Amino acid sequence: MKKTLIAATIACVAAGTAPVFAHEAGDVIVRAGIATVAPDASSDAIVLPTITLPGGVDVENNSQLGLTLTYMFNQNFGLGVLAATPFDHDIEVVDVAGLEAGSAKHLPPTVTVQWFPMGGSGGNFQPYLGLGINYTTFFSEDTTDAFEDTLGAVLGAGGPVNAKLKLDDSFGFAAEAGIDIDLNEKWMINFSVWYLDIKTTAEVSLPDLGAAVEFDVDIDPWVYNIGIGYRF
Repeated sequence: MKKTLIAATIACVAAGTAPVFAHEAGDVIVRAGIATVAPDASSDAIVLPTITLPGGVDVENNSQLGLTLTYMFNQNFGLGVLAATPFDHDIEVVDVAGLEAGSAKHLPPTVTVQWFPMGGSGGNFQPYLGLGINYTTFFSEDTTDAFEDTLGAVLGAGGPVNAKLKLDDSFGFAAEAGIDIDLNEKWMINFSVWYLDIKTTAEVSLPDLGAAVEFDVDIDPWVYNIGIGYRF
């Protein structure tokens, strides 16, 4: 019995003195990893002069370097920022199998207020939730030769039709969930996911024909990130 009590006492003392690396007020946490943007895209129909494509377009996945930063106000709340190297998405026409219409790059800077419910009691595991806003800017939009060839055939132009693509910037809400798993006092592993409300209007202009087509696209991606973090 005495041996059992002594063993239990030692276990309790050891548990009480185990290092805990909870986030503290004033901490700055920088994380870097691989971020994958997986759009849950839907689109209005594309209404061309001689044909309507009811399925619109789809937007393909892309992975880039993801960067996040958190400033801790206290043990339970922080301000988070999401950044990344530019994502580059292929855009496909849904109604024409295998037809890649074009591509576009975007940057999705996002700011959230983060809640760490475990606070100082979370030990080396710090799950968190966040809500905030996202601004997405599009650039380097381009159309493919295959799309211009198809447009020429559909419109009876007798050859490729020059087409230019423009996507409007987007402003919407953002939500996130994640967890920091401490490796030591400074380093940690991070797993996180965001949902971004991204809606844009696409314009395909046909300068040679003096025409243009506009349609709305909801991109609304899930963003998955795995990386490593450092606490300053």
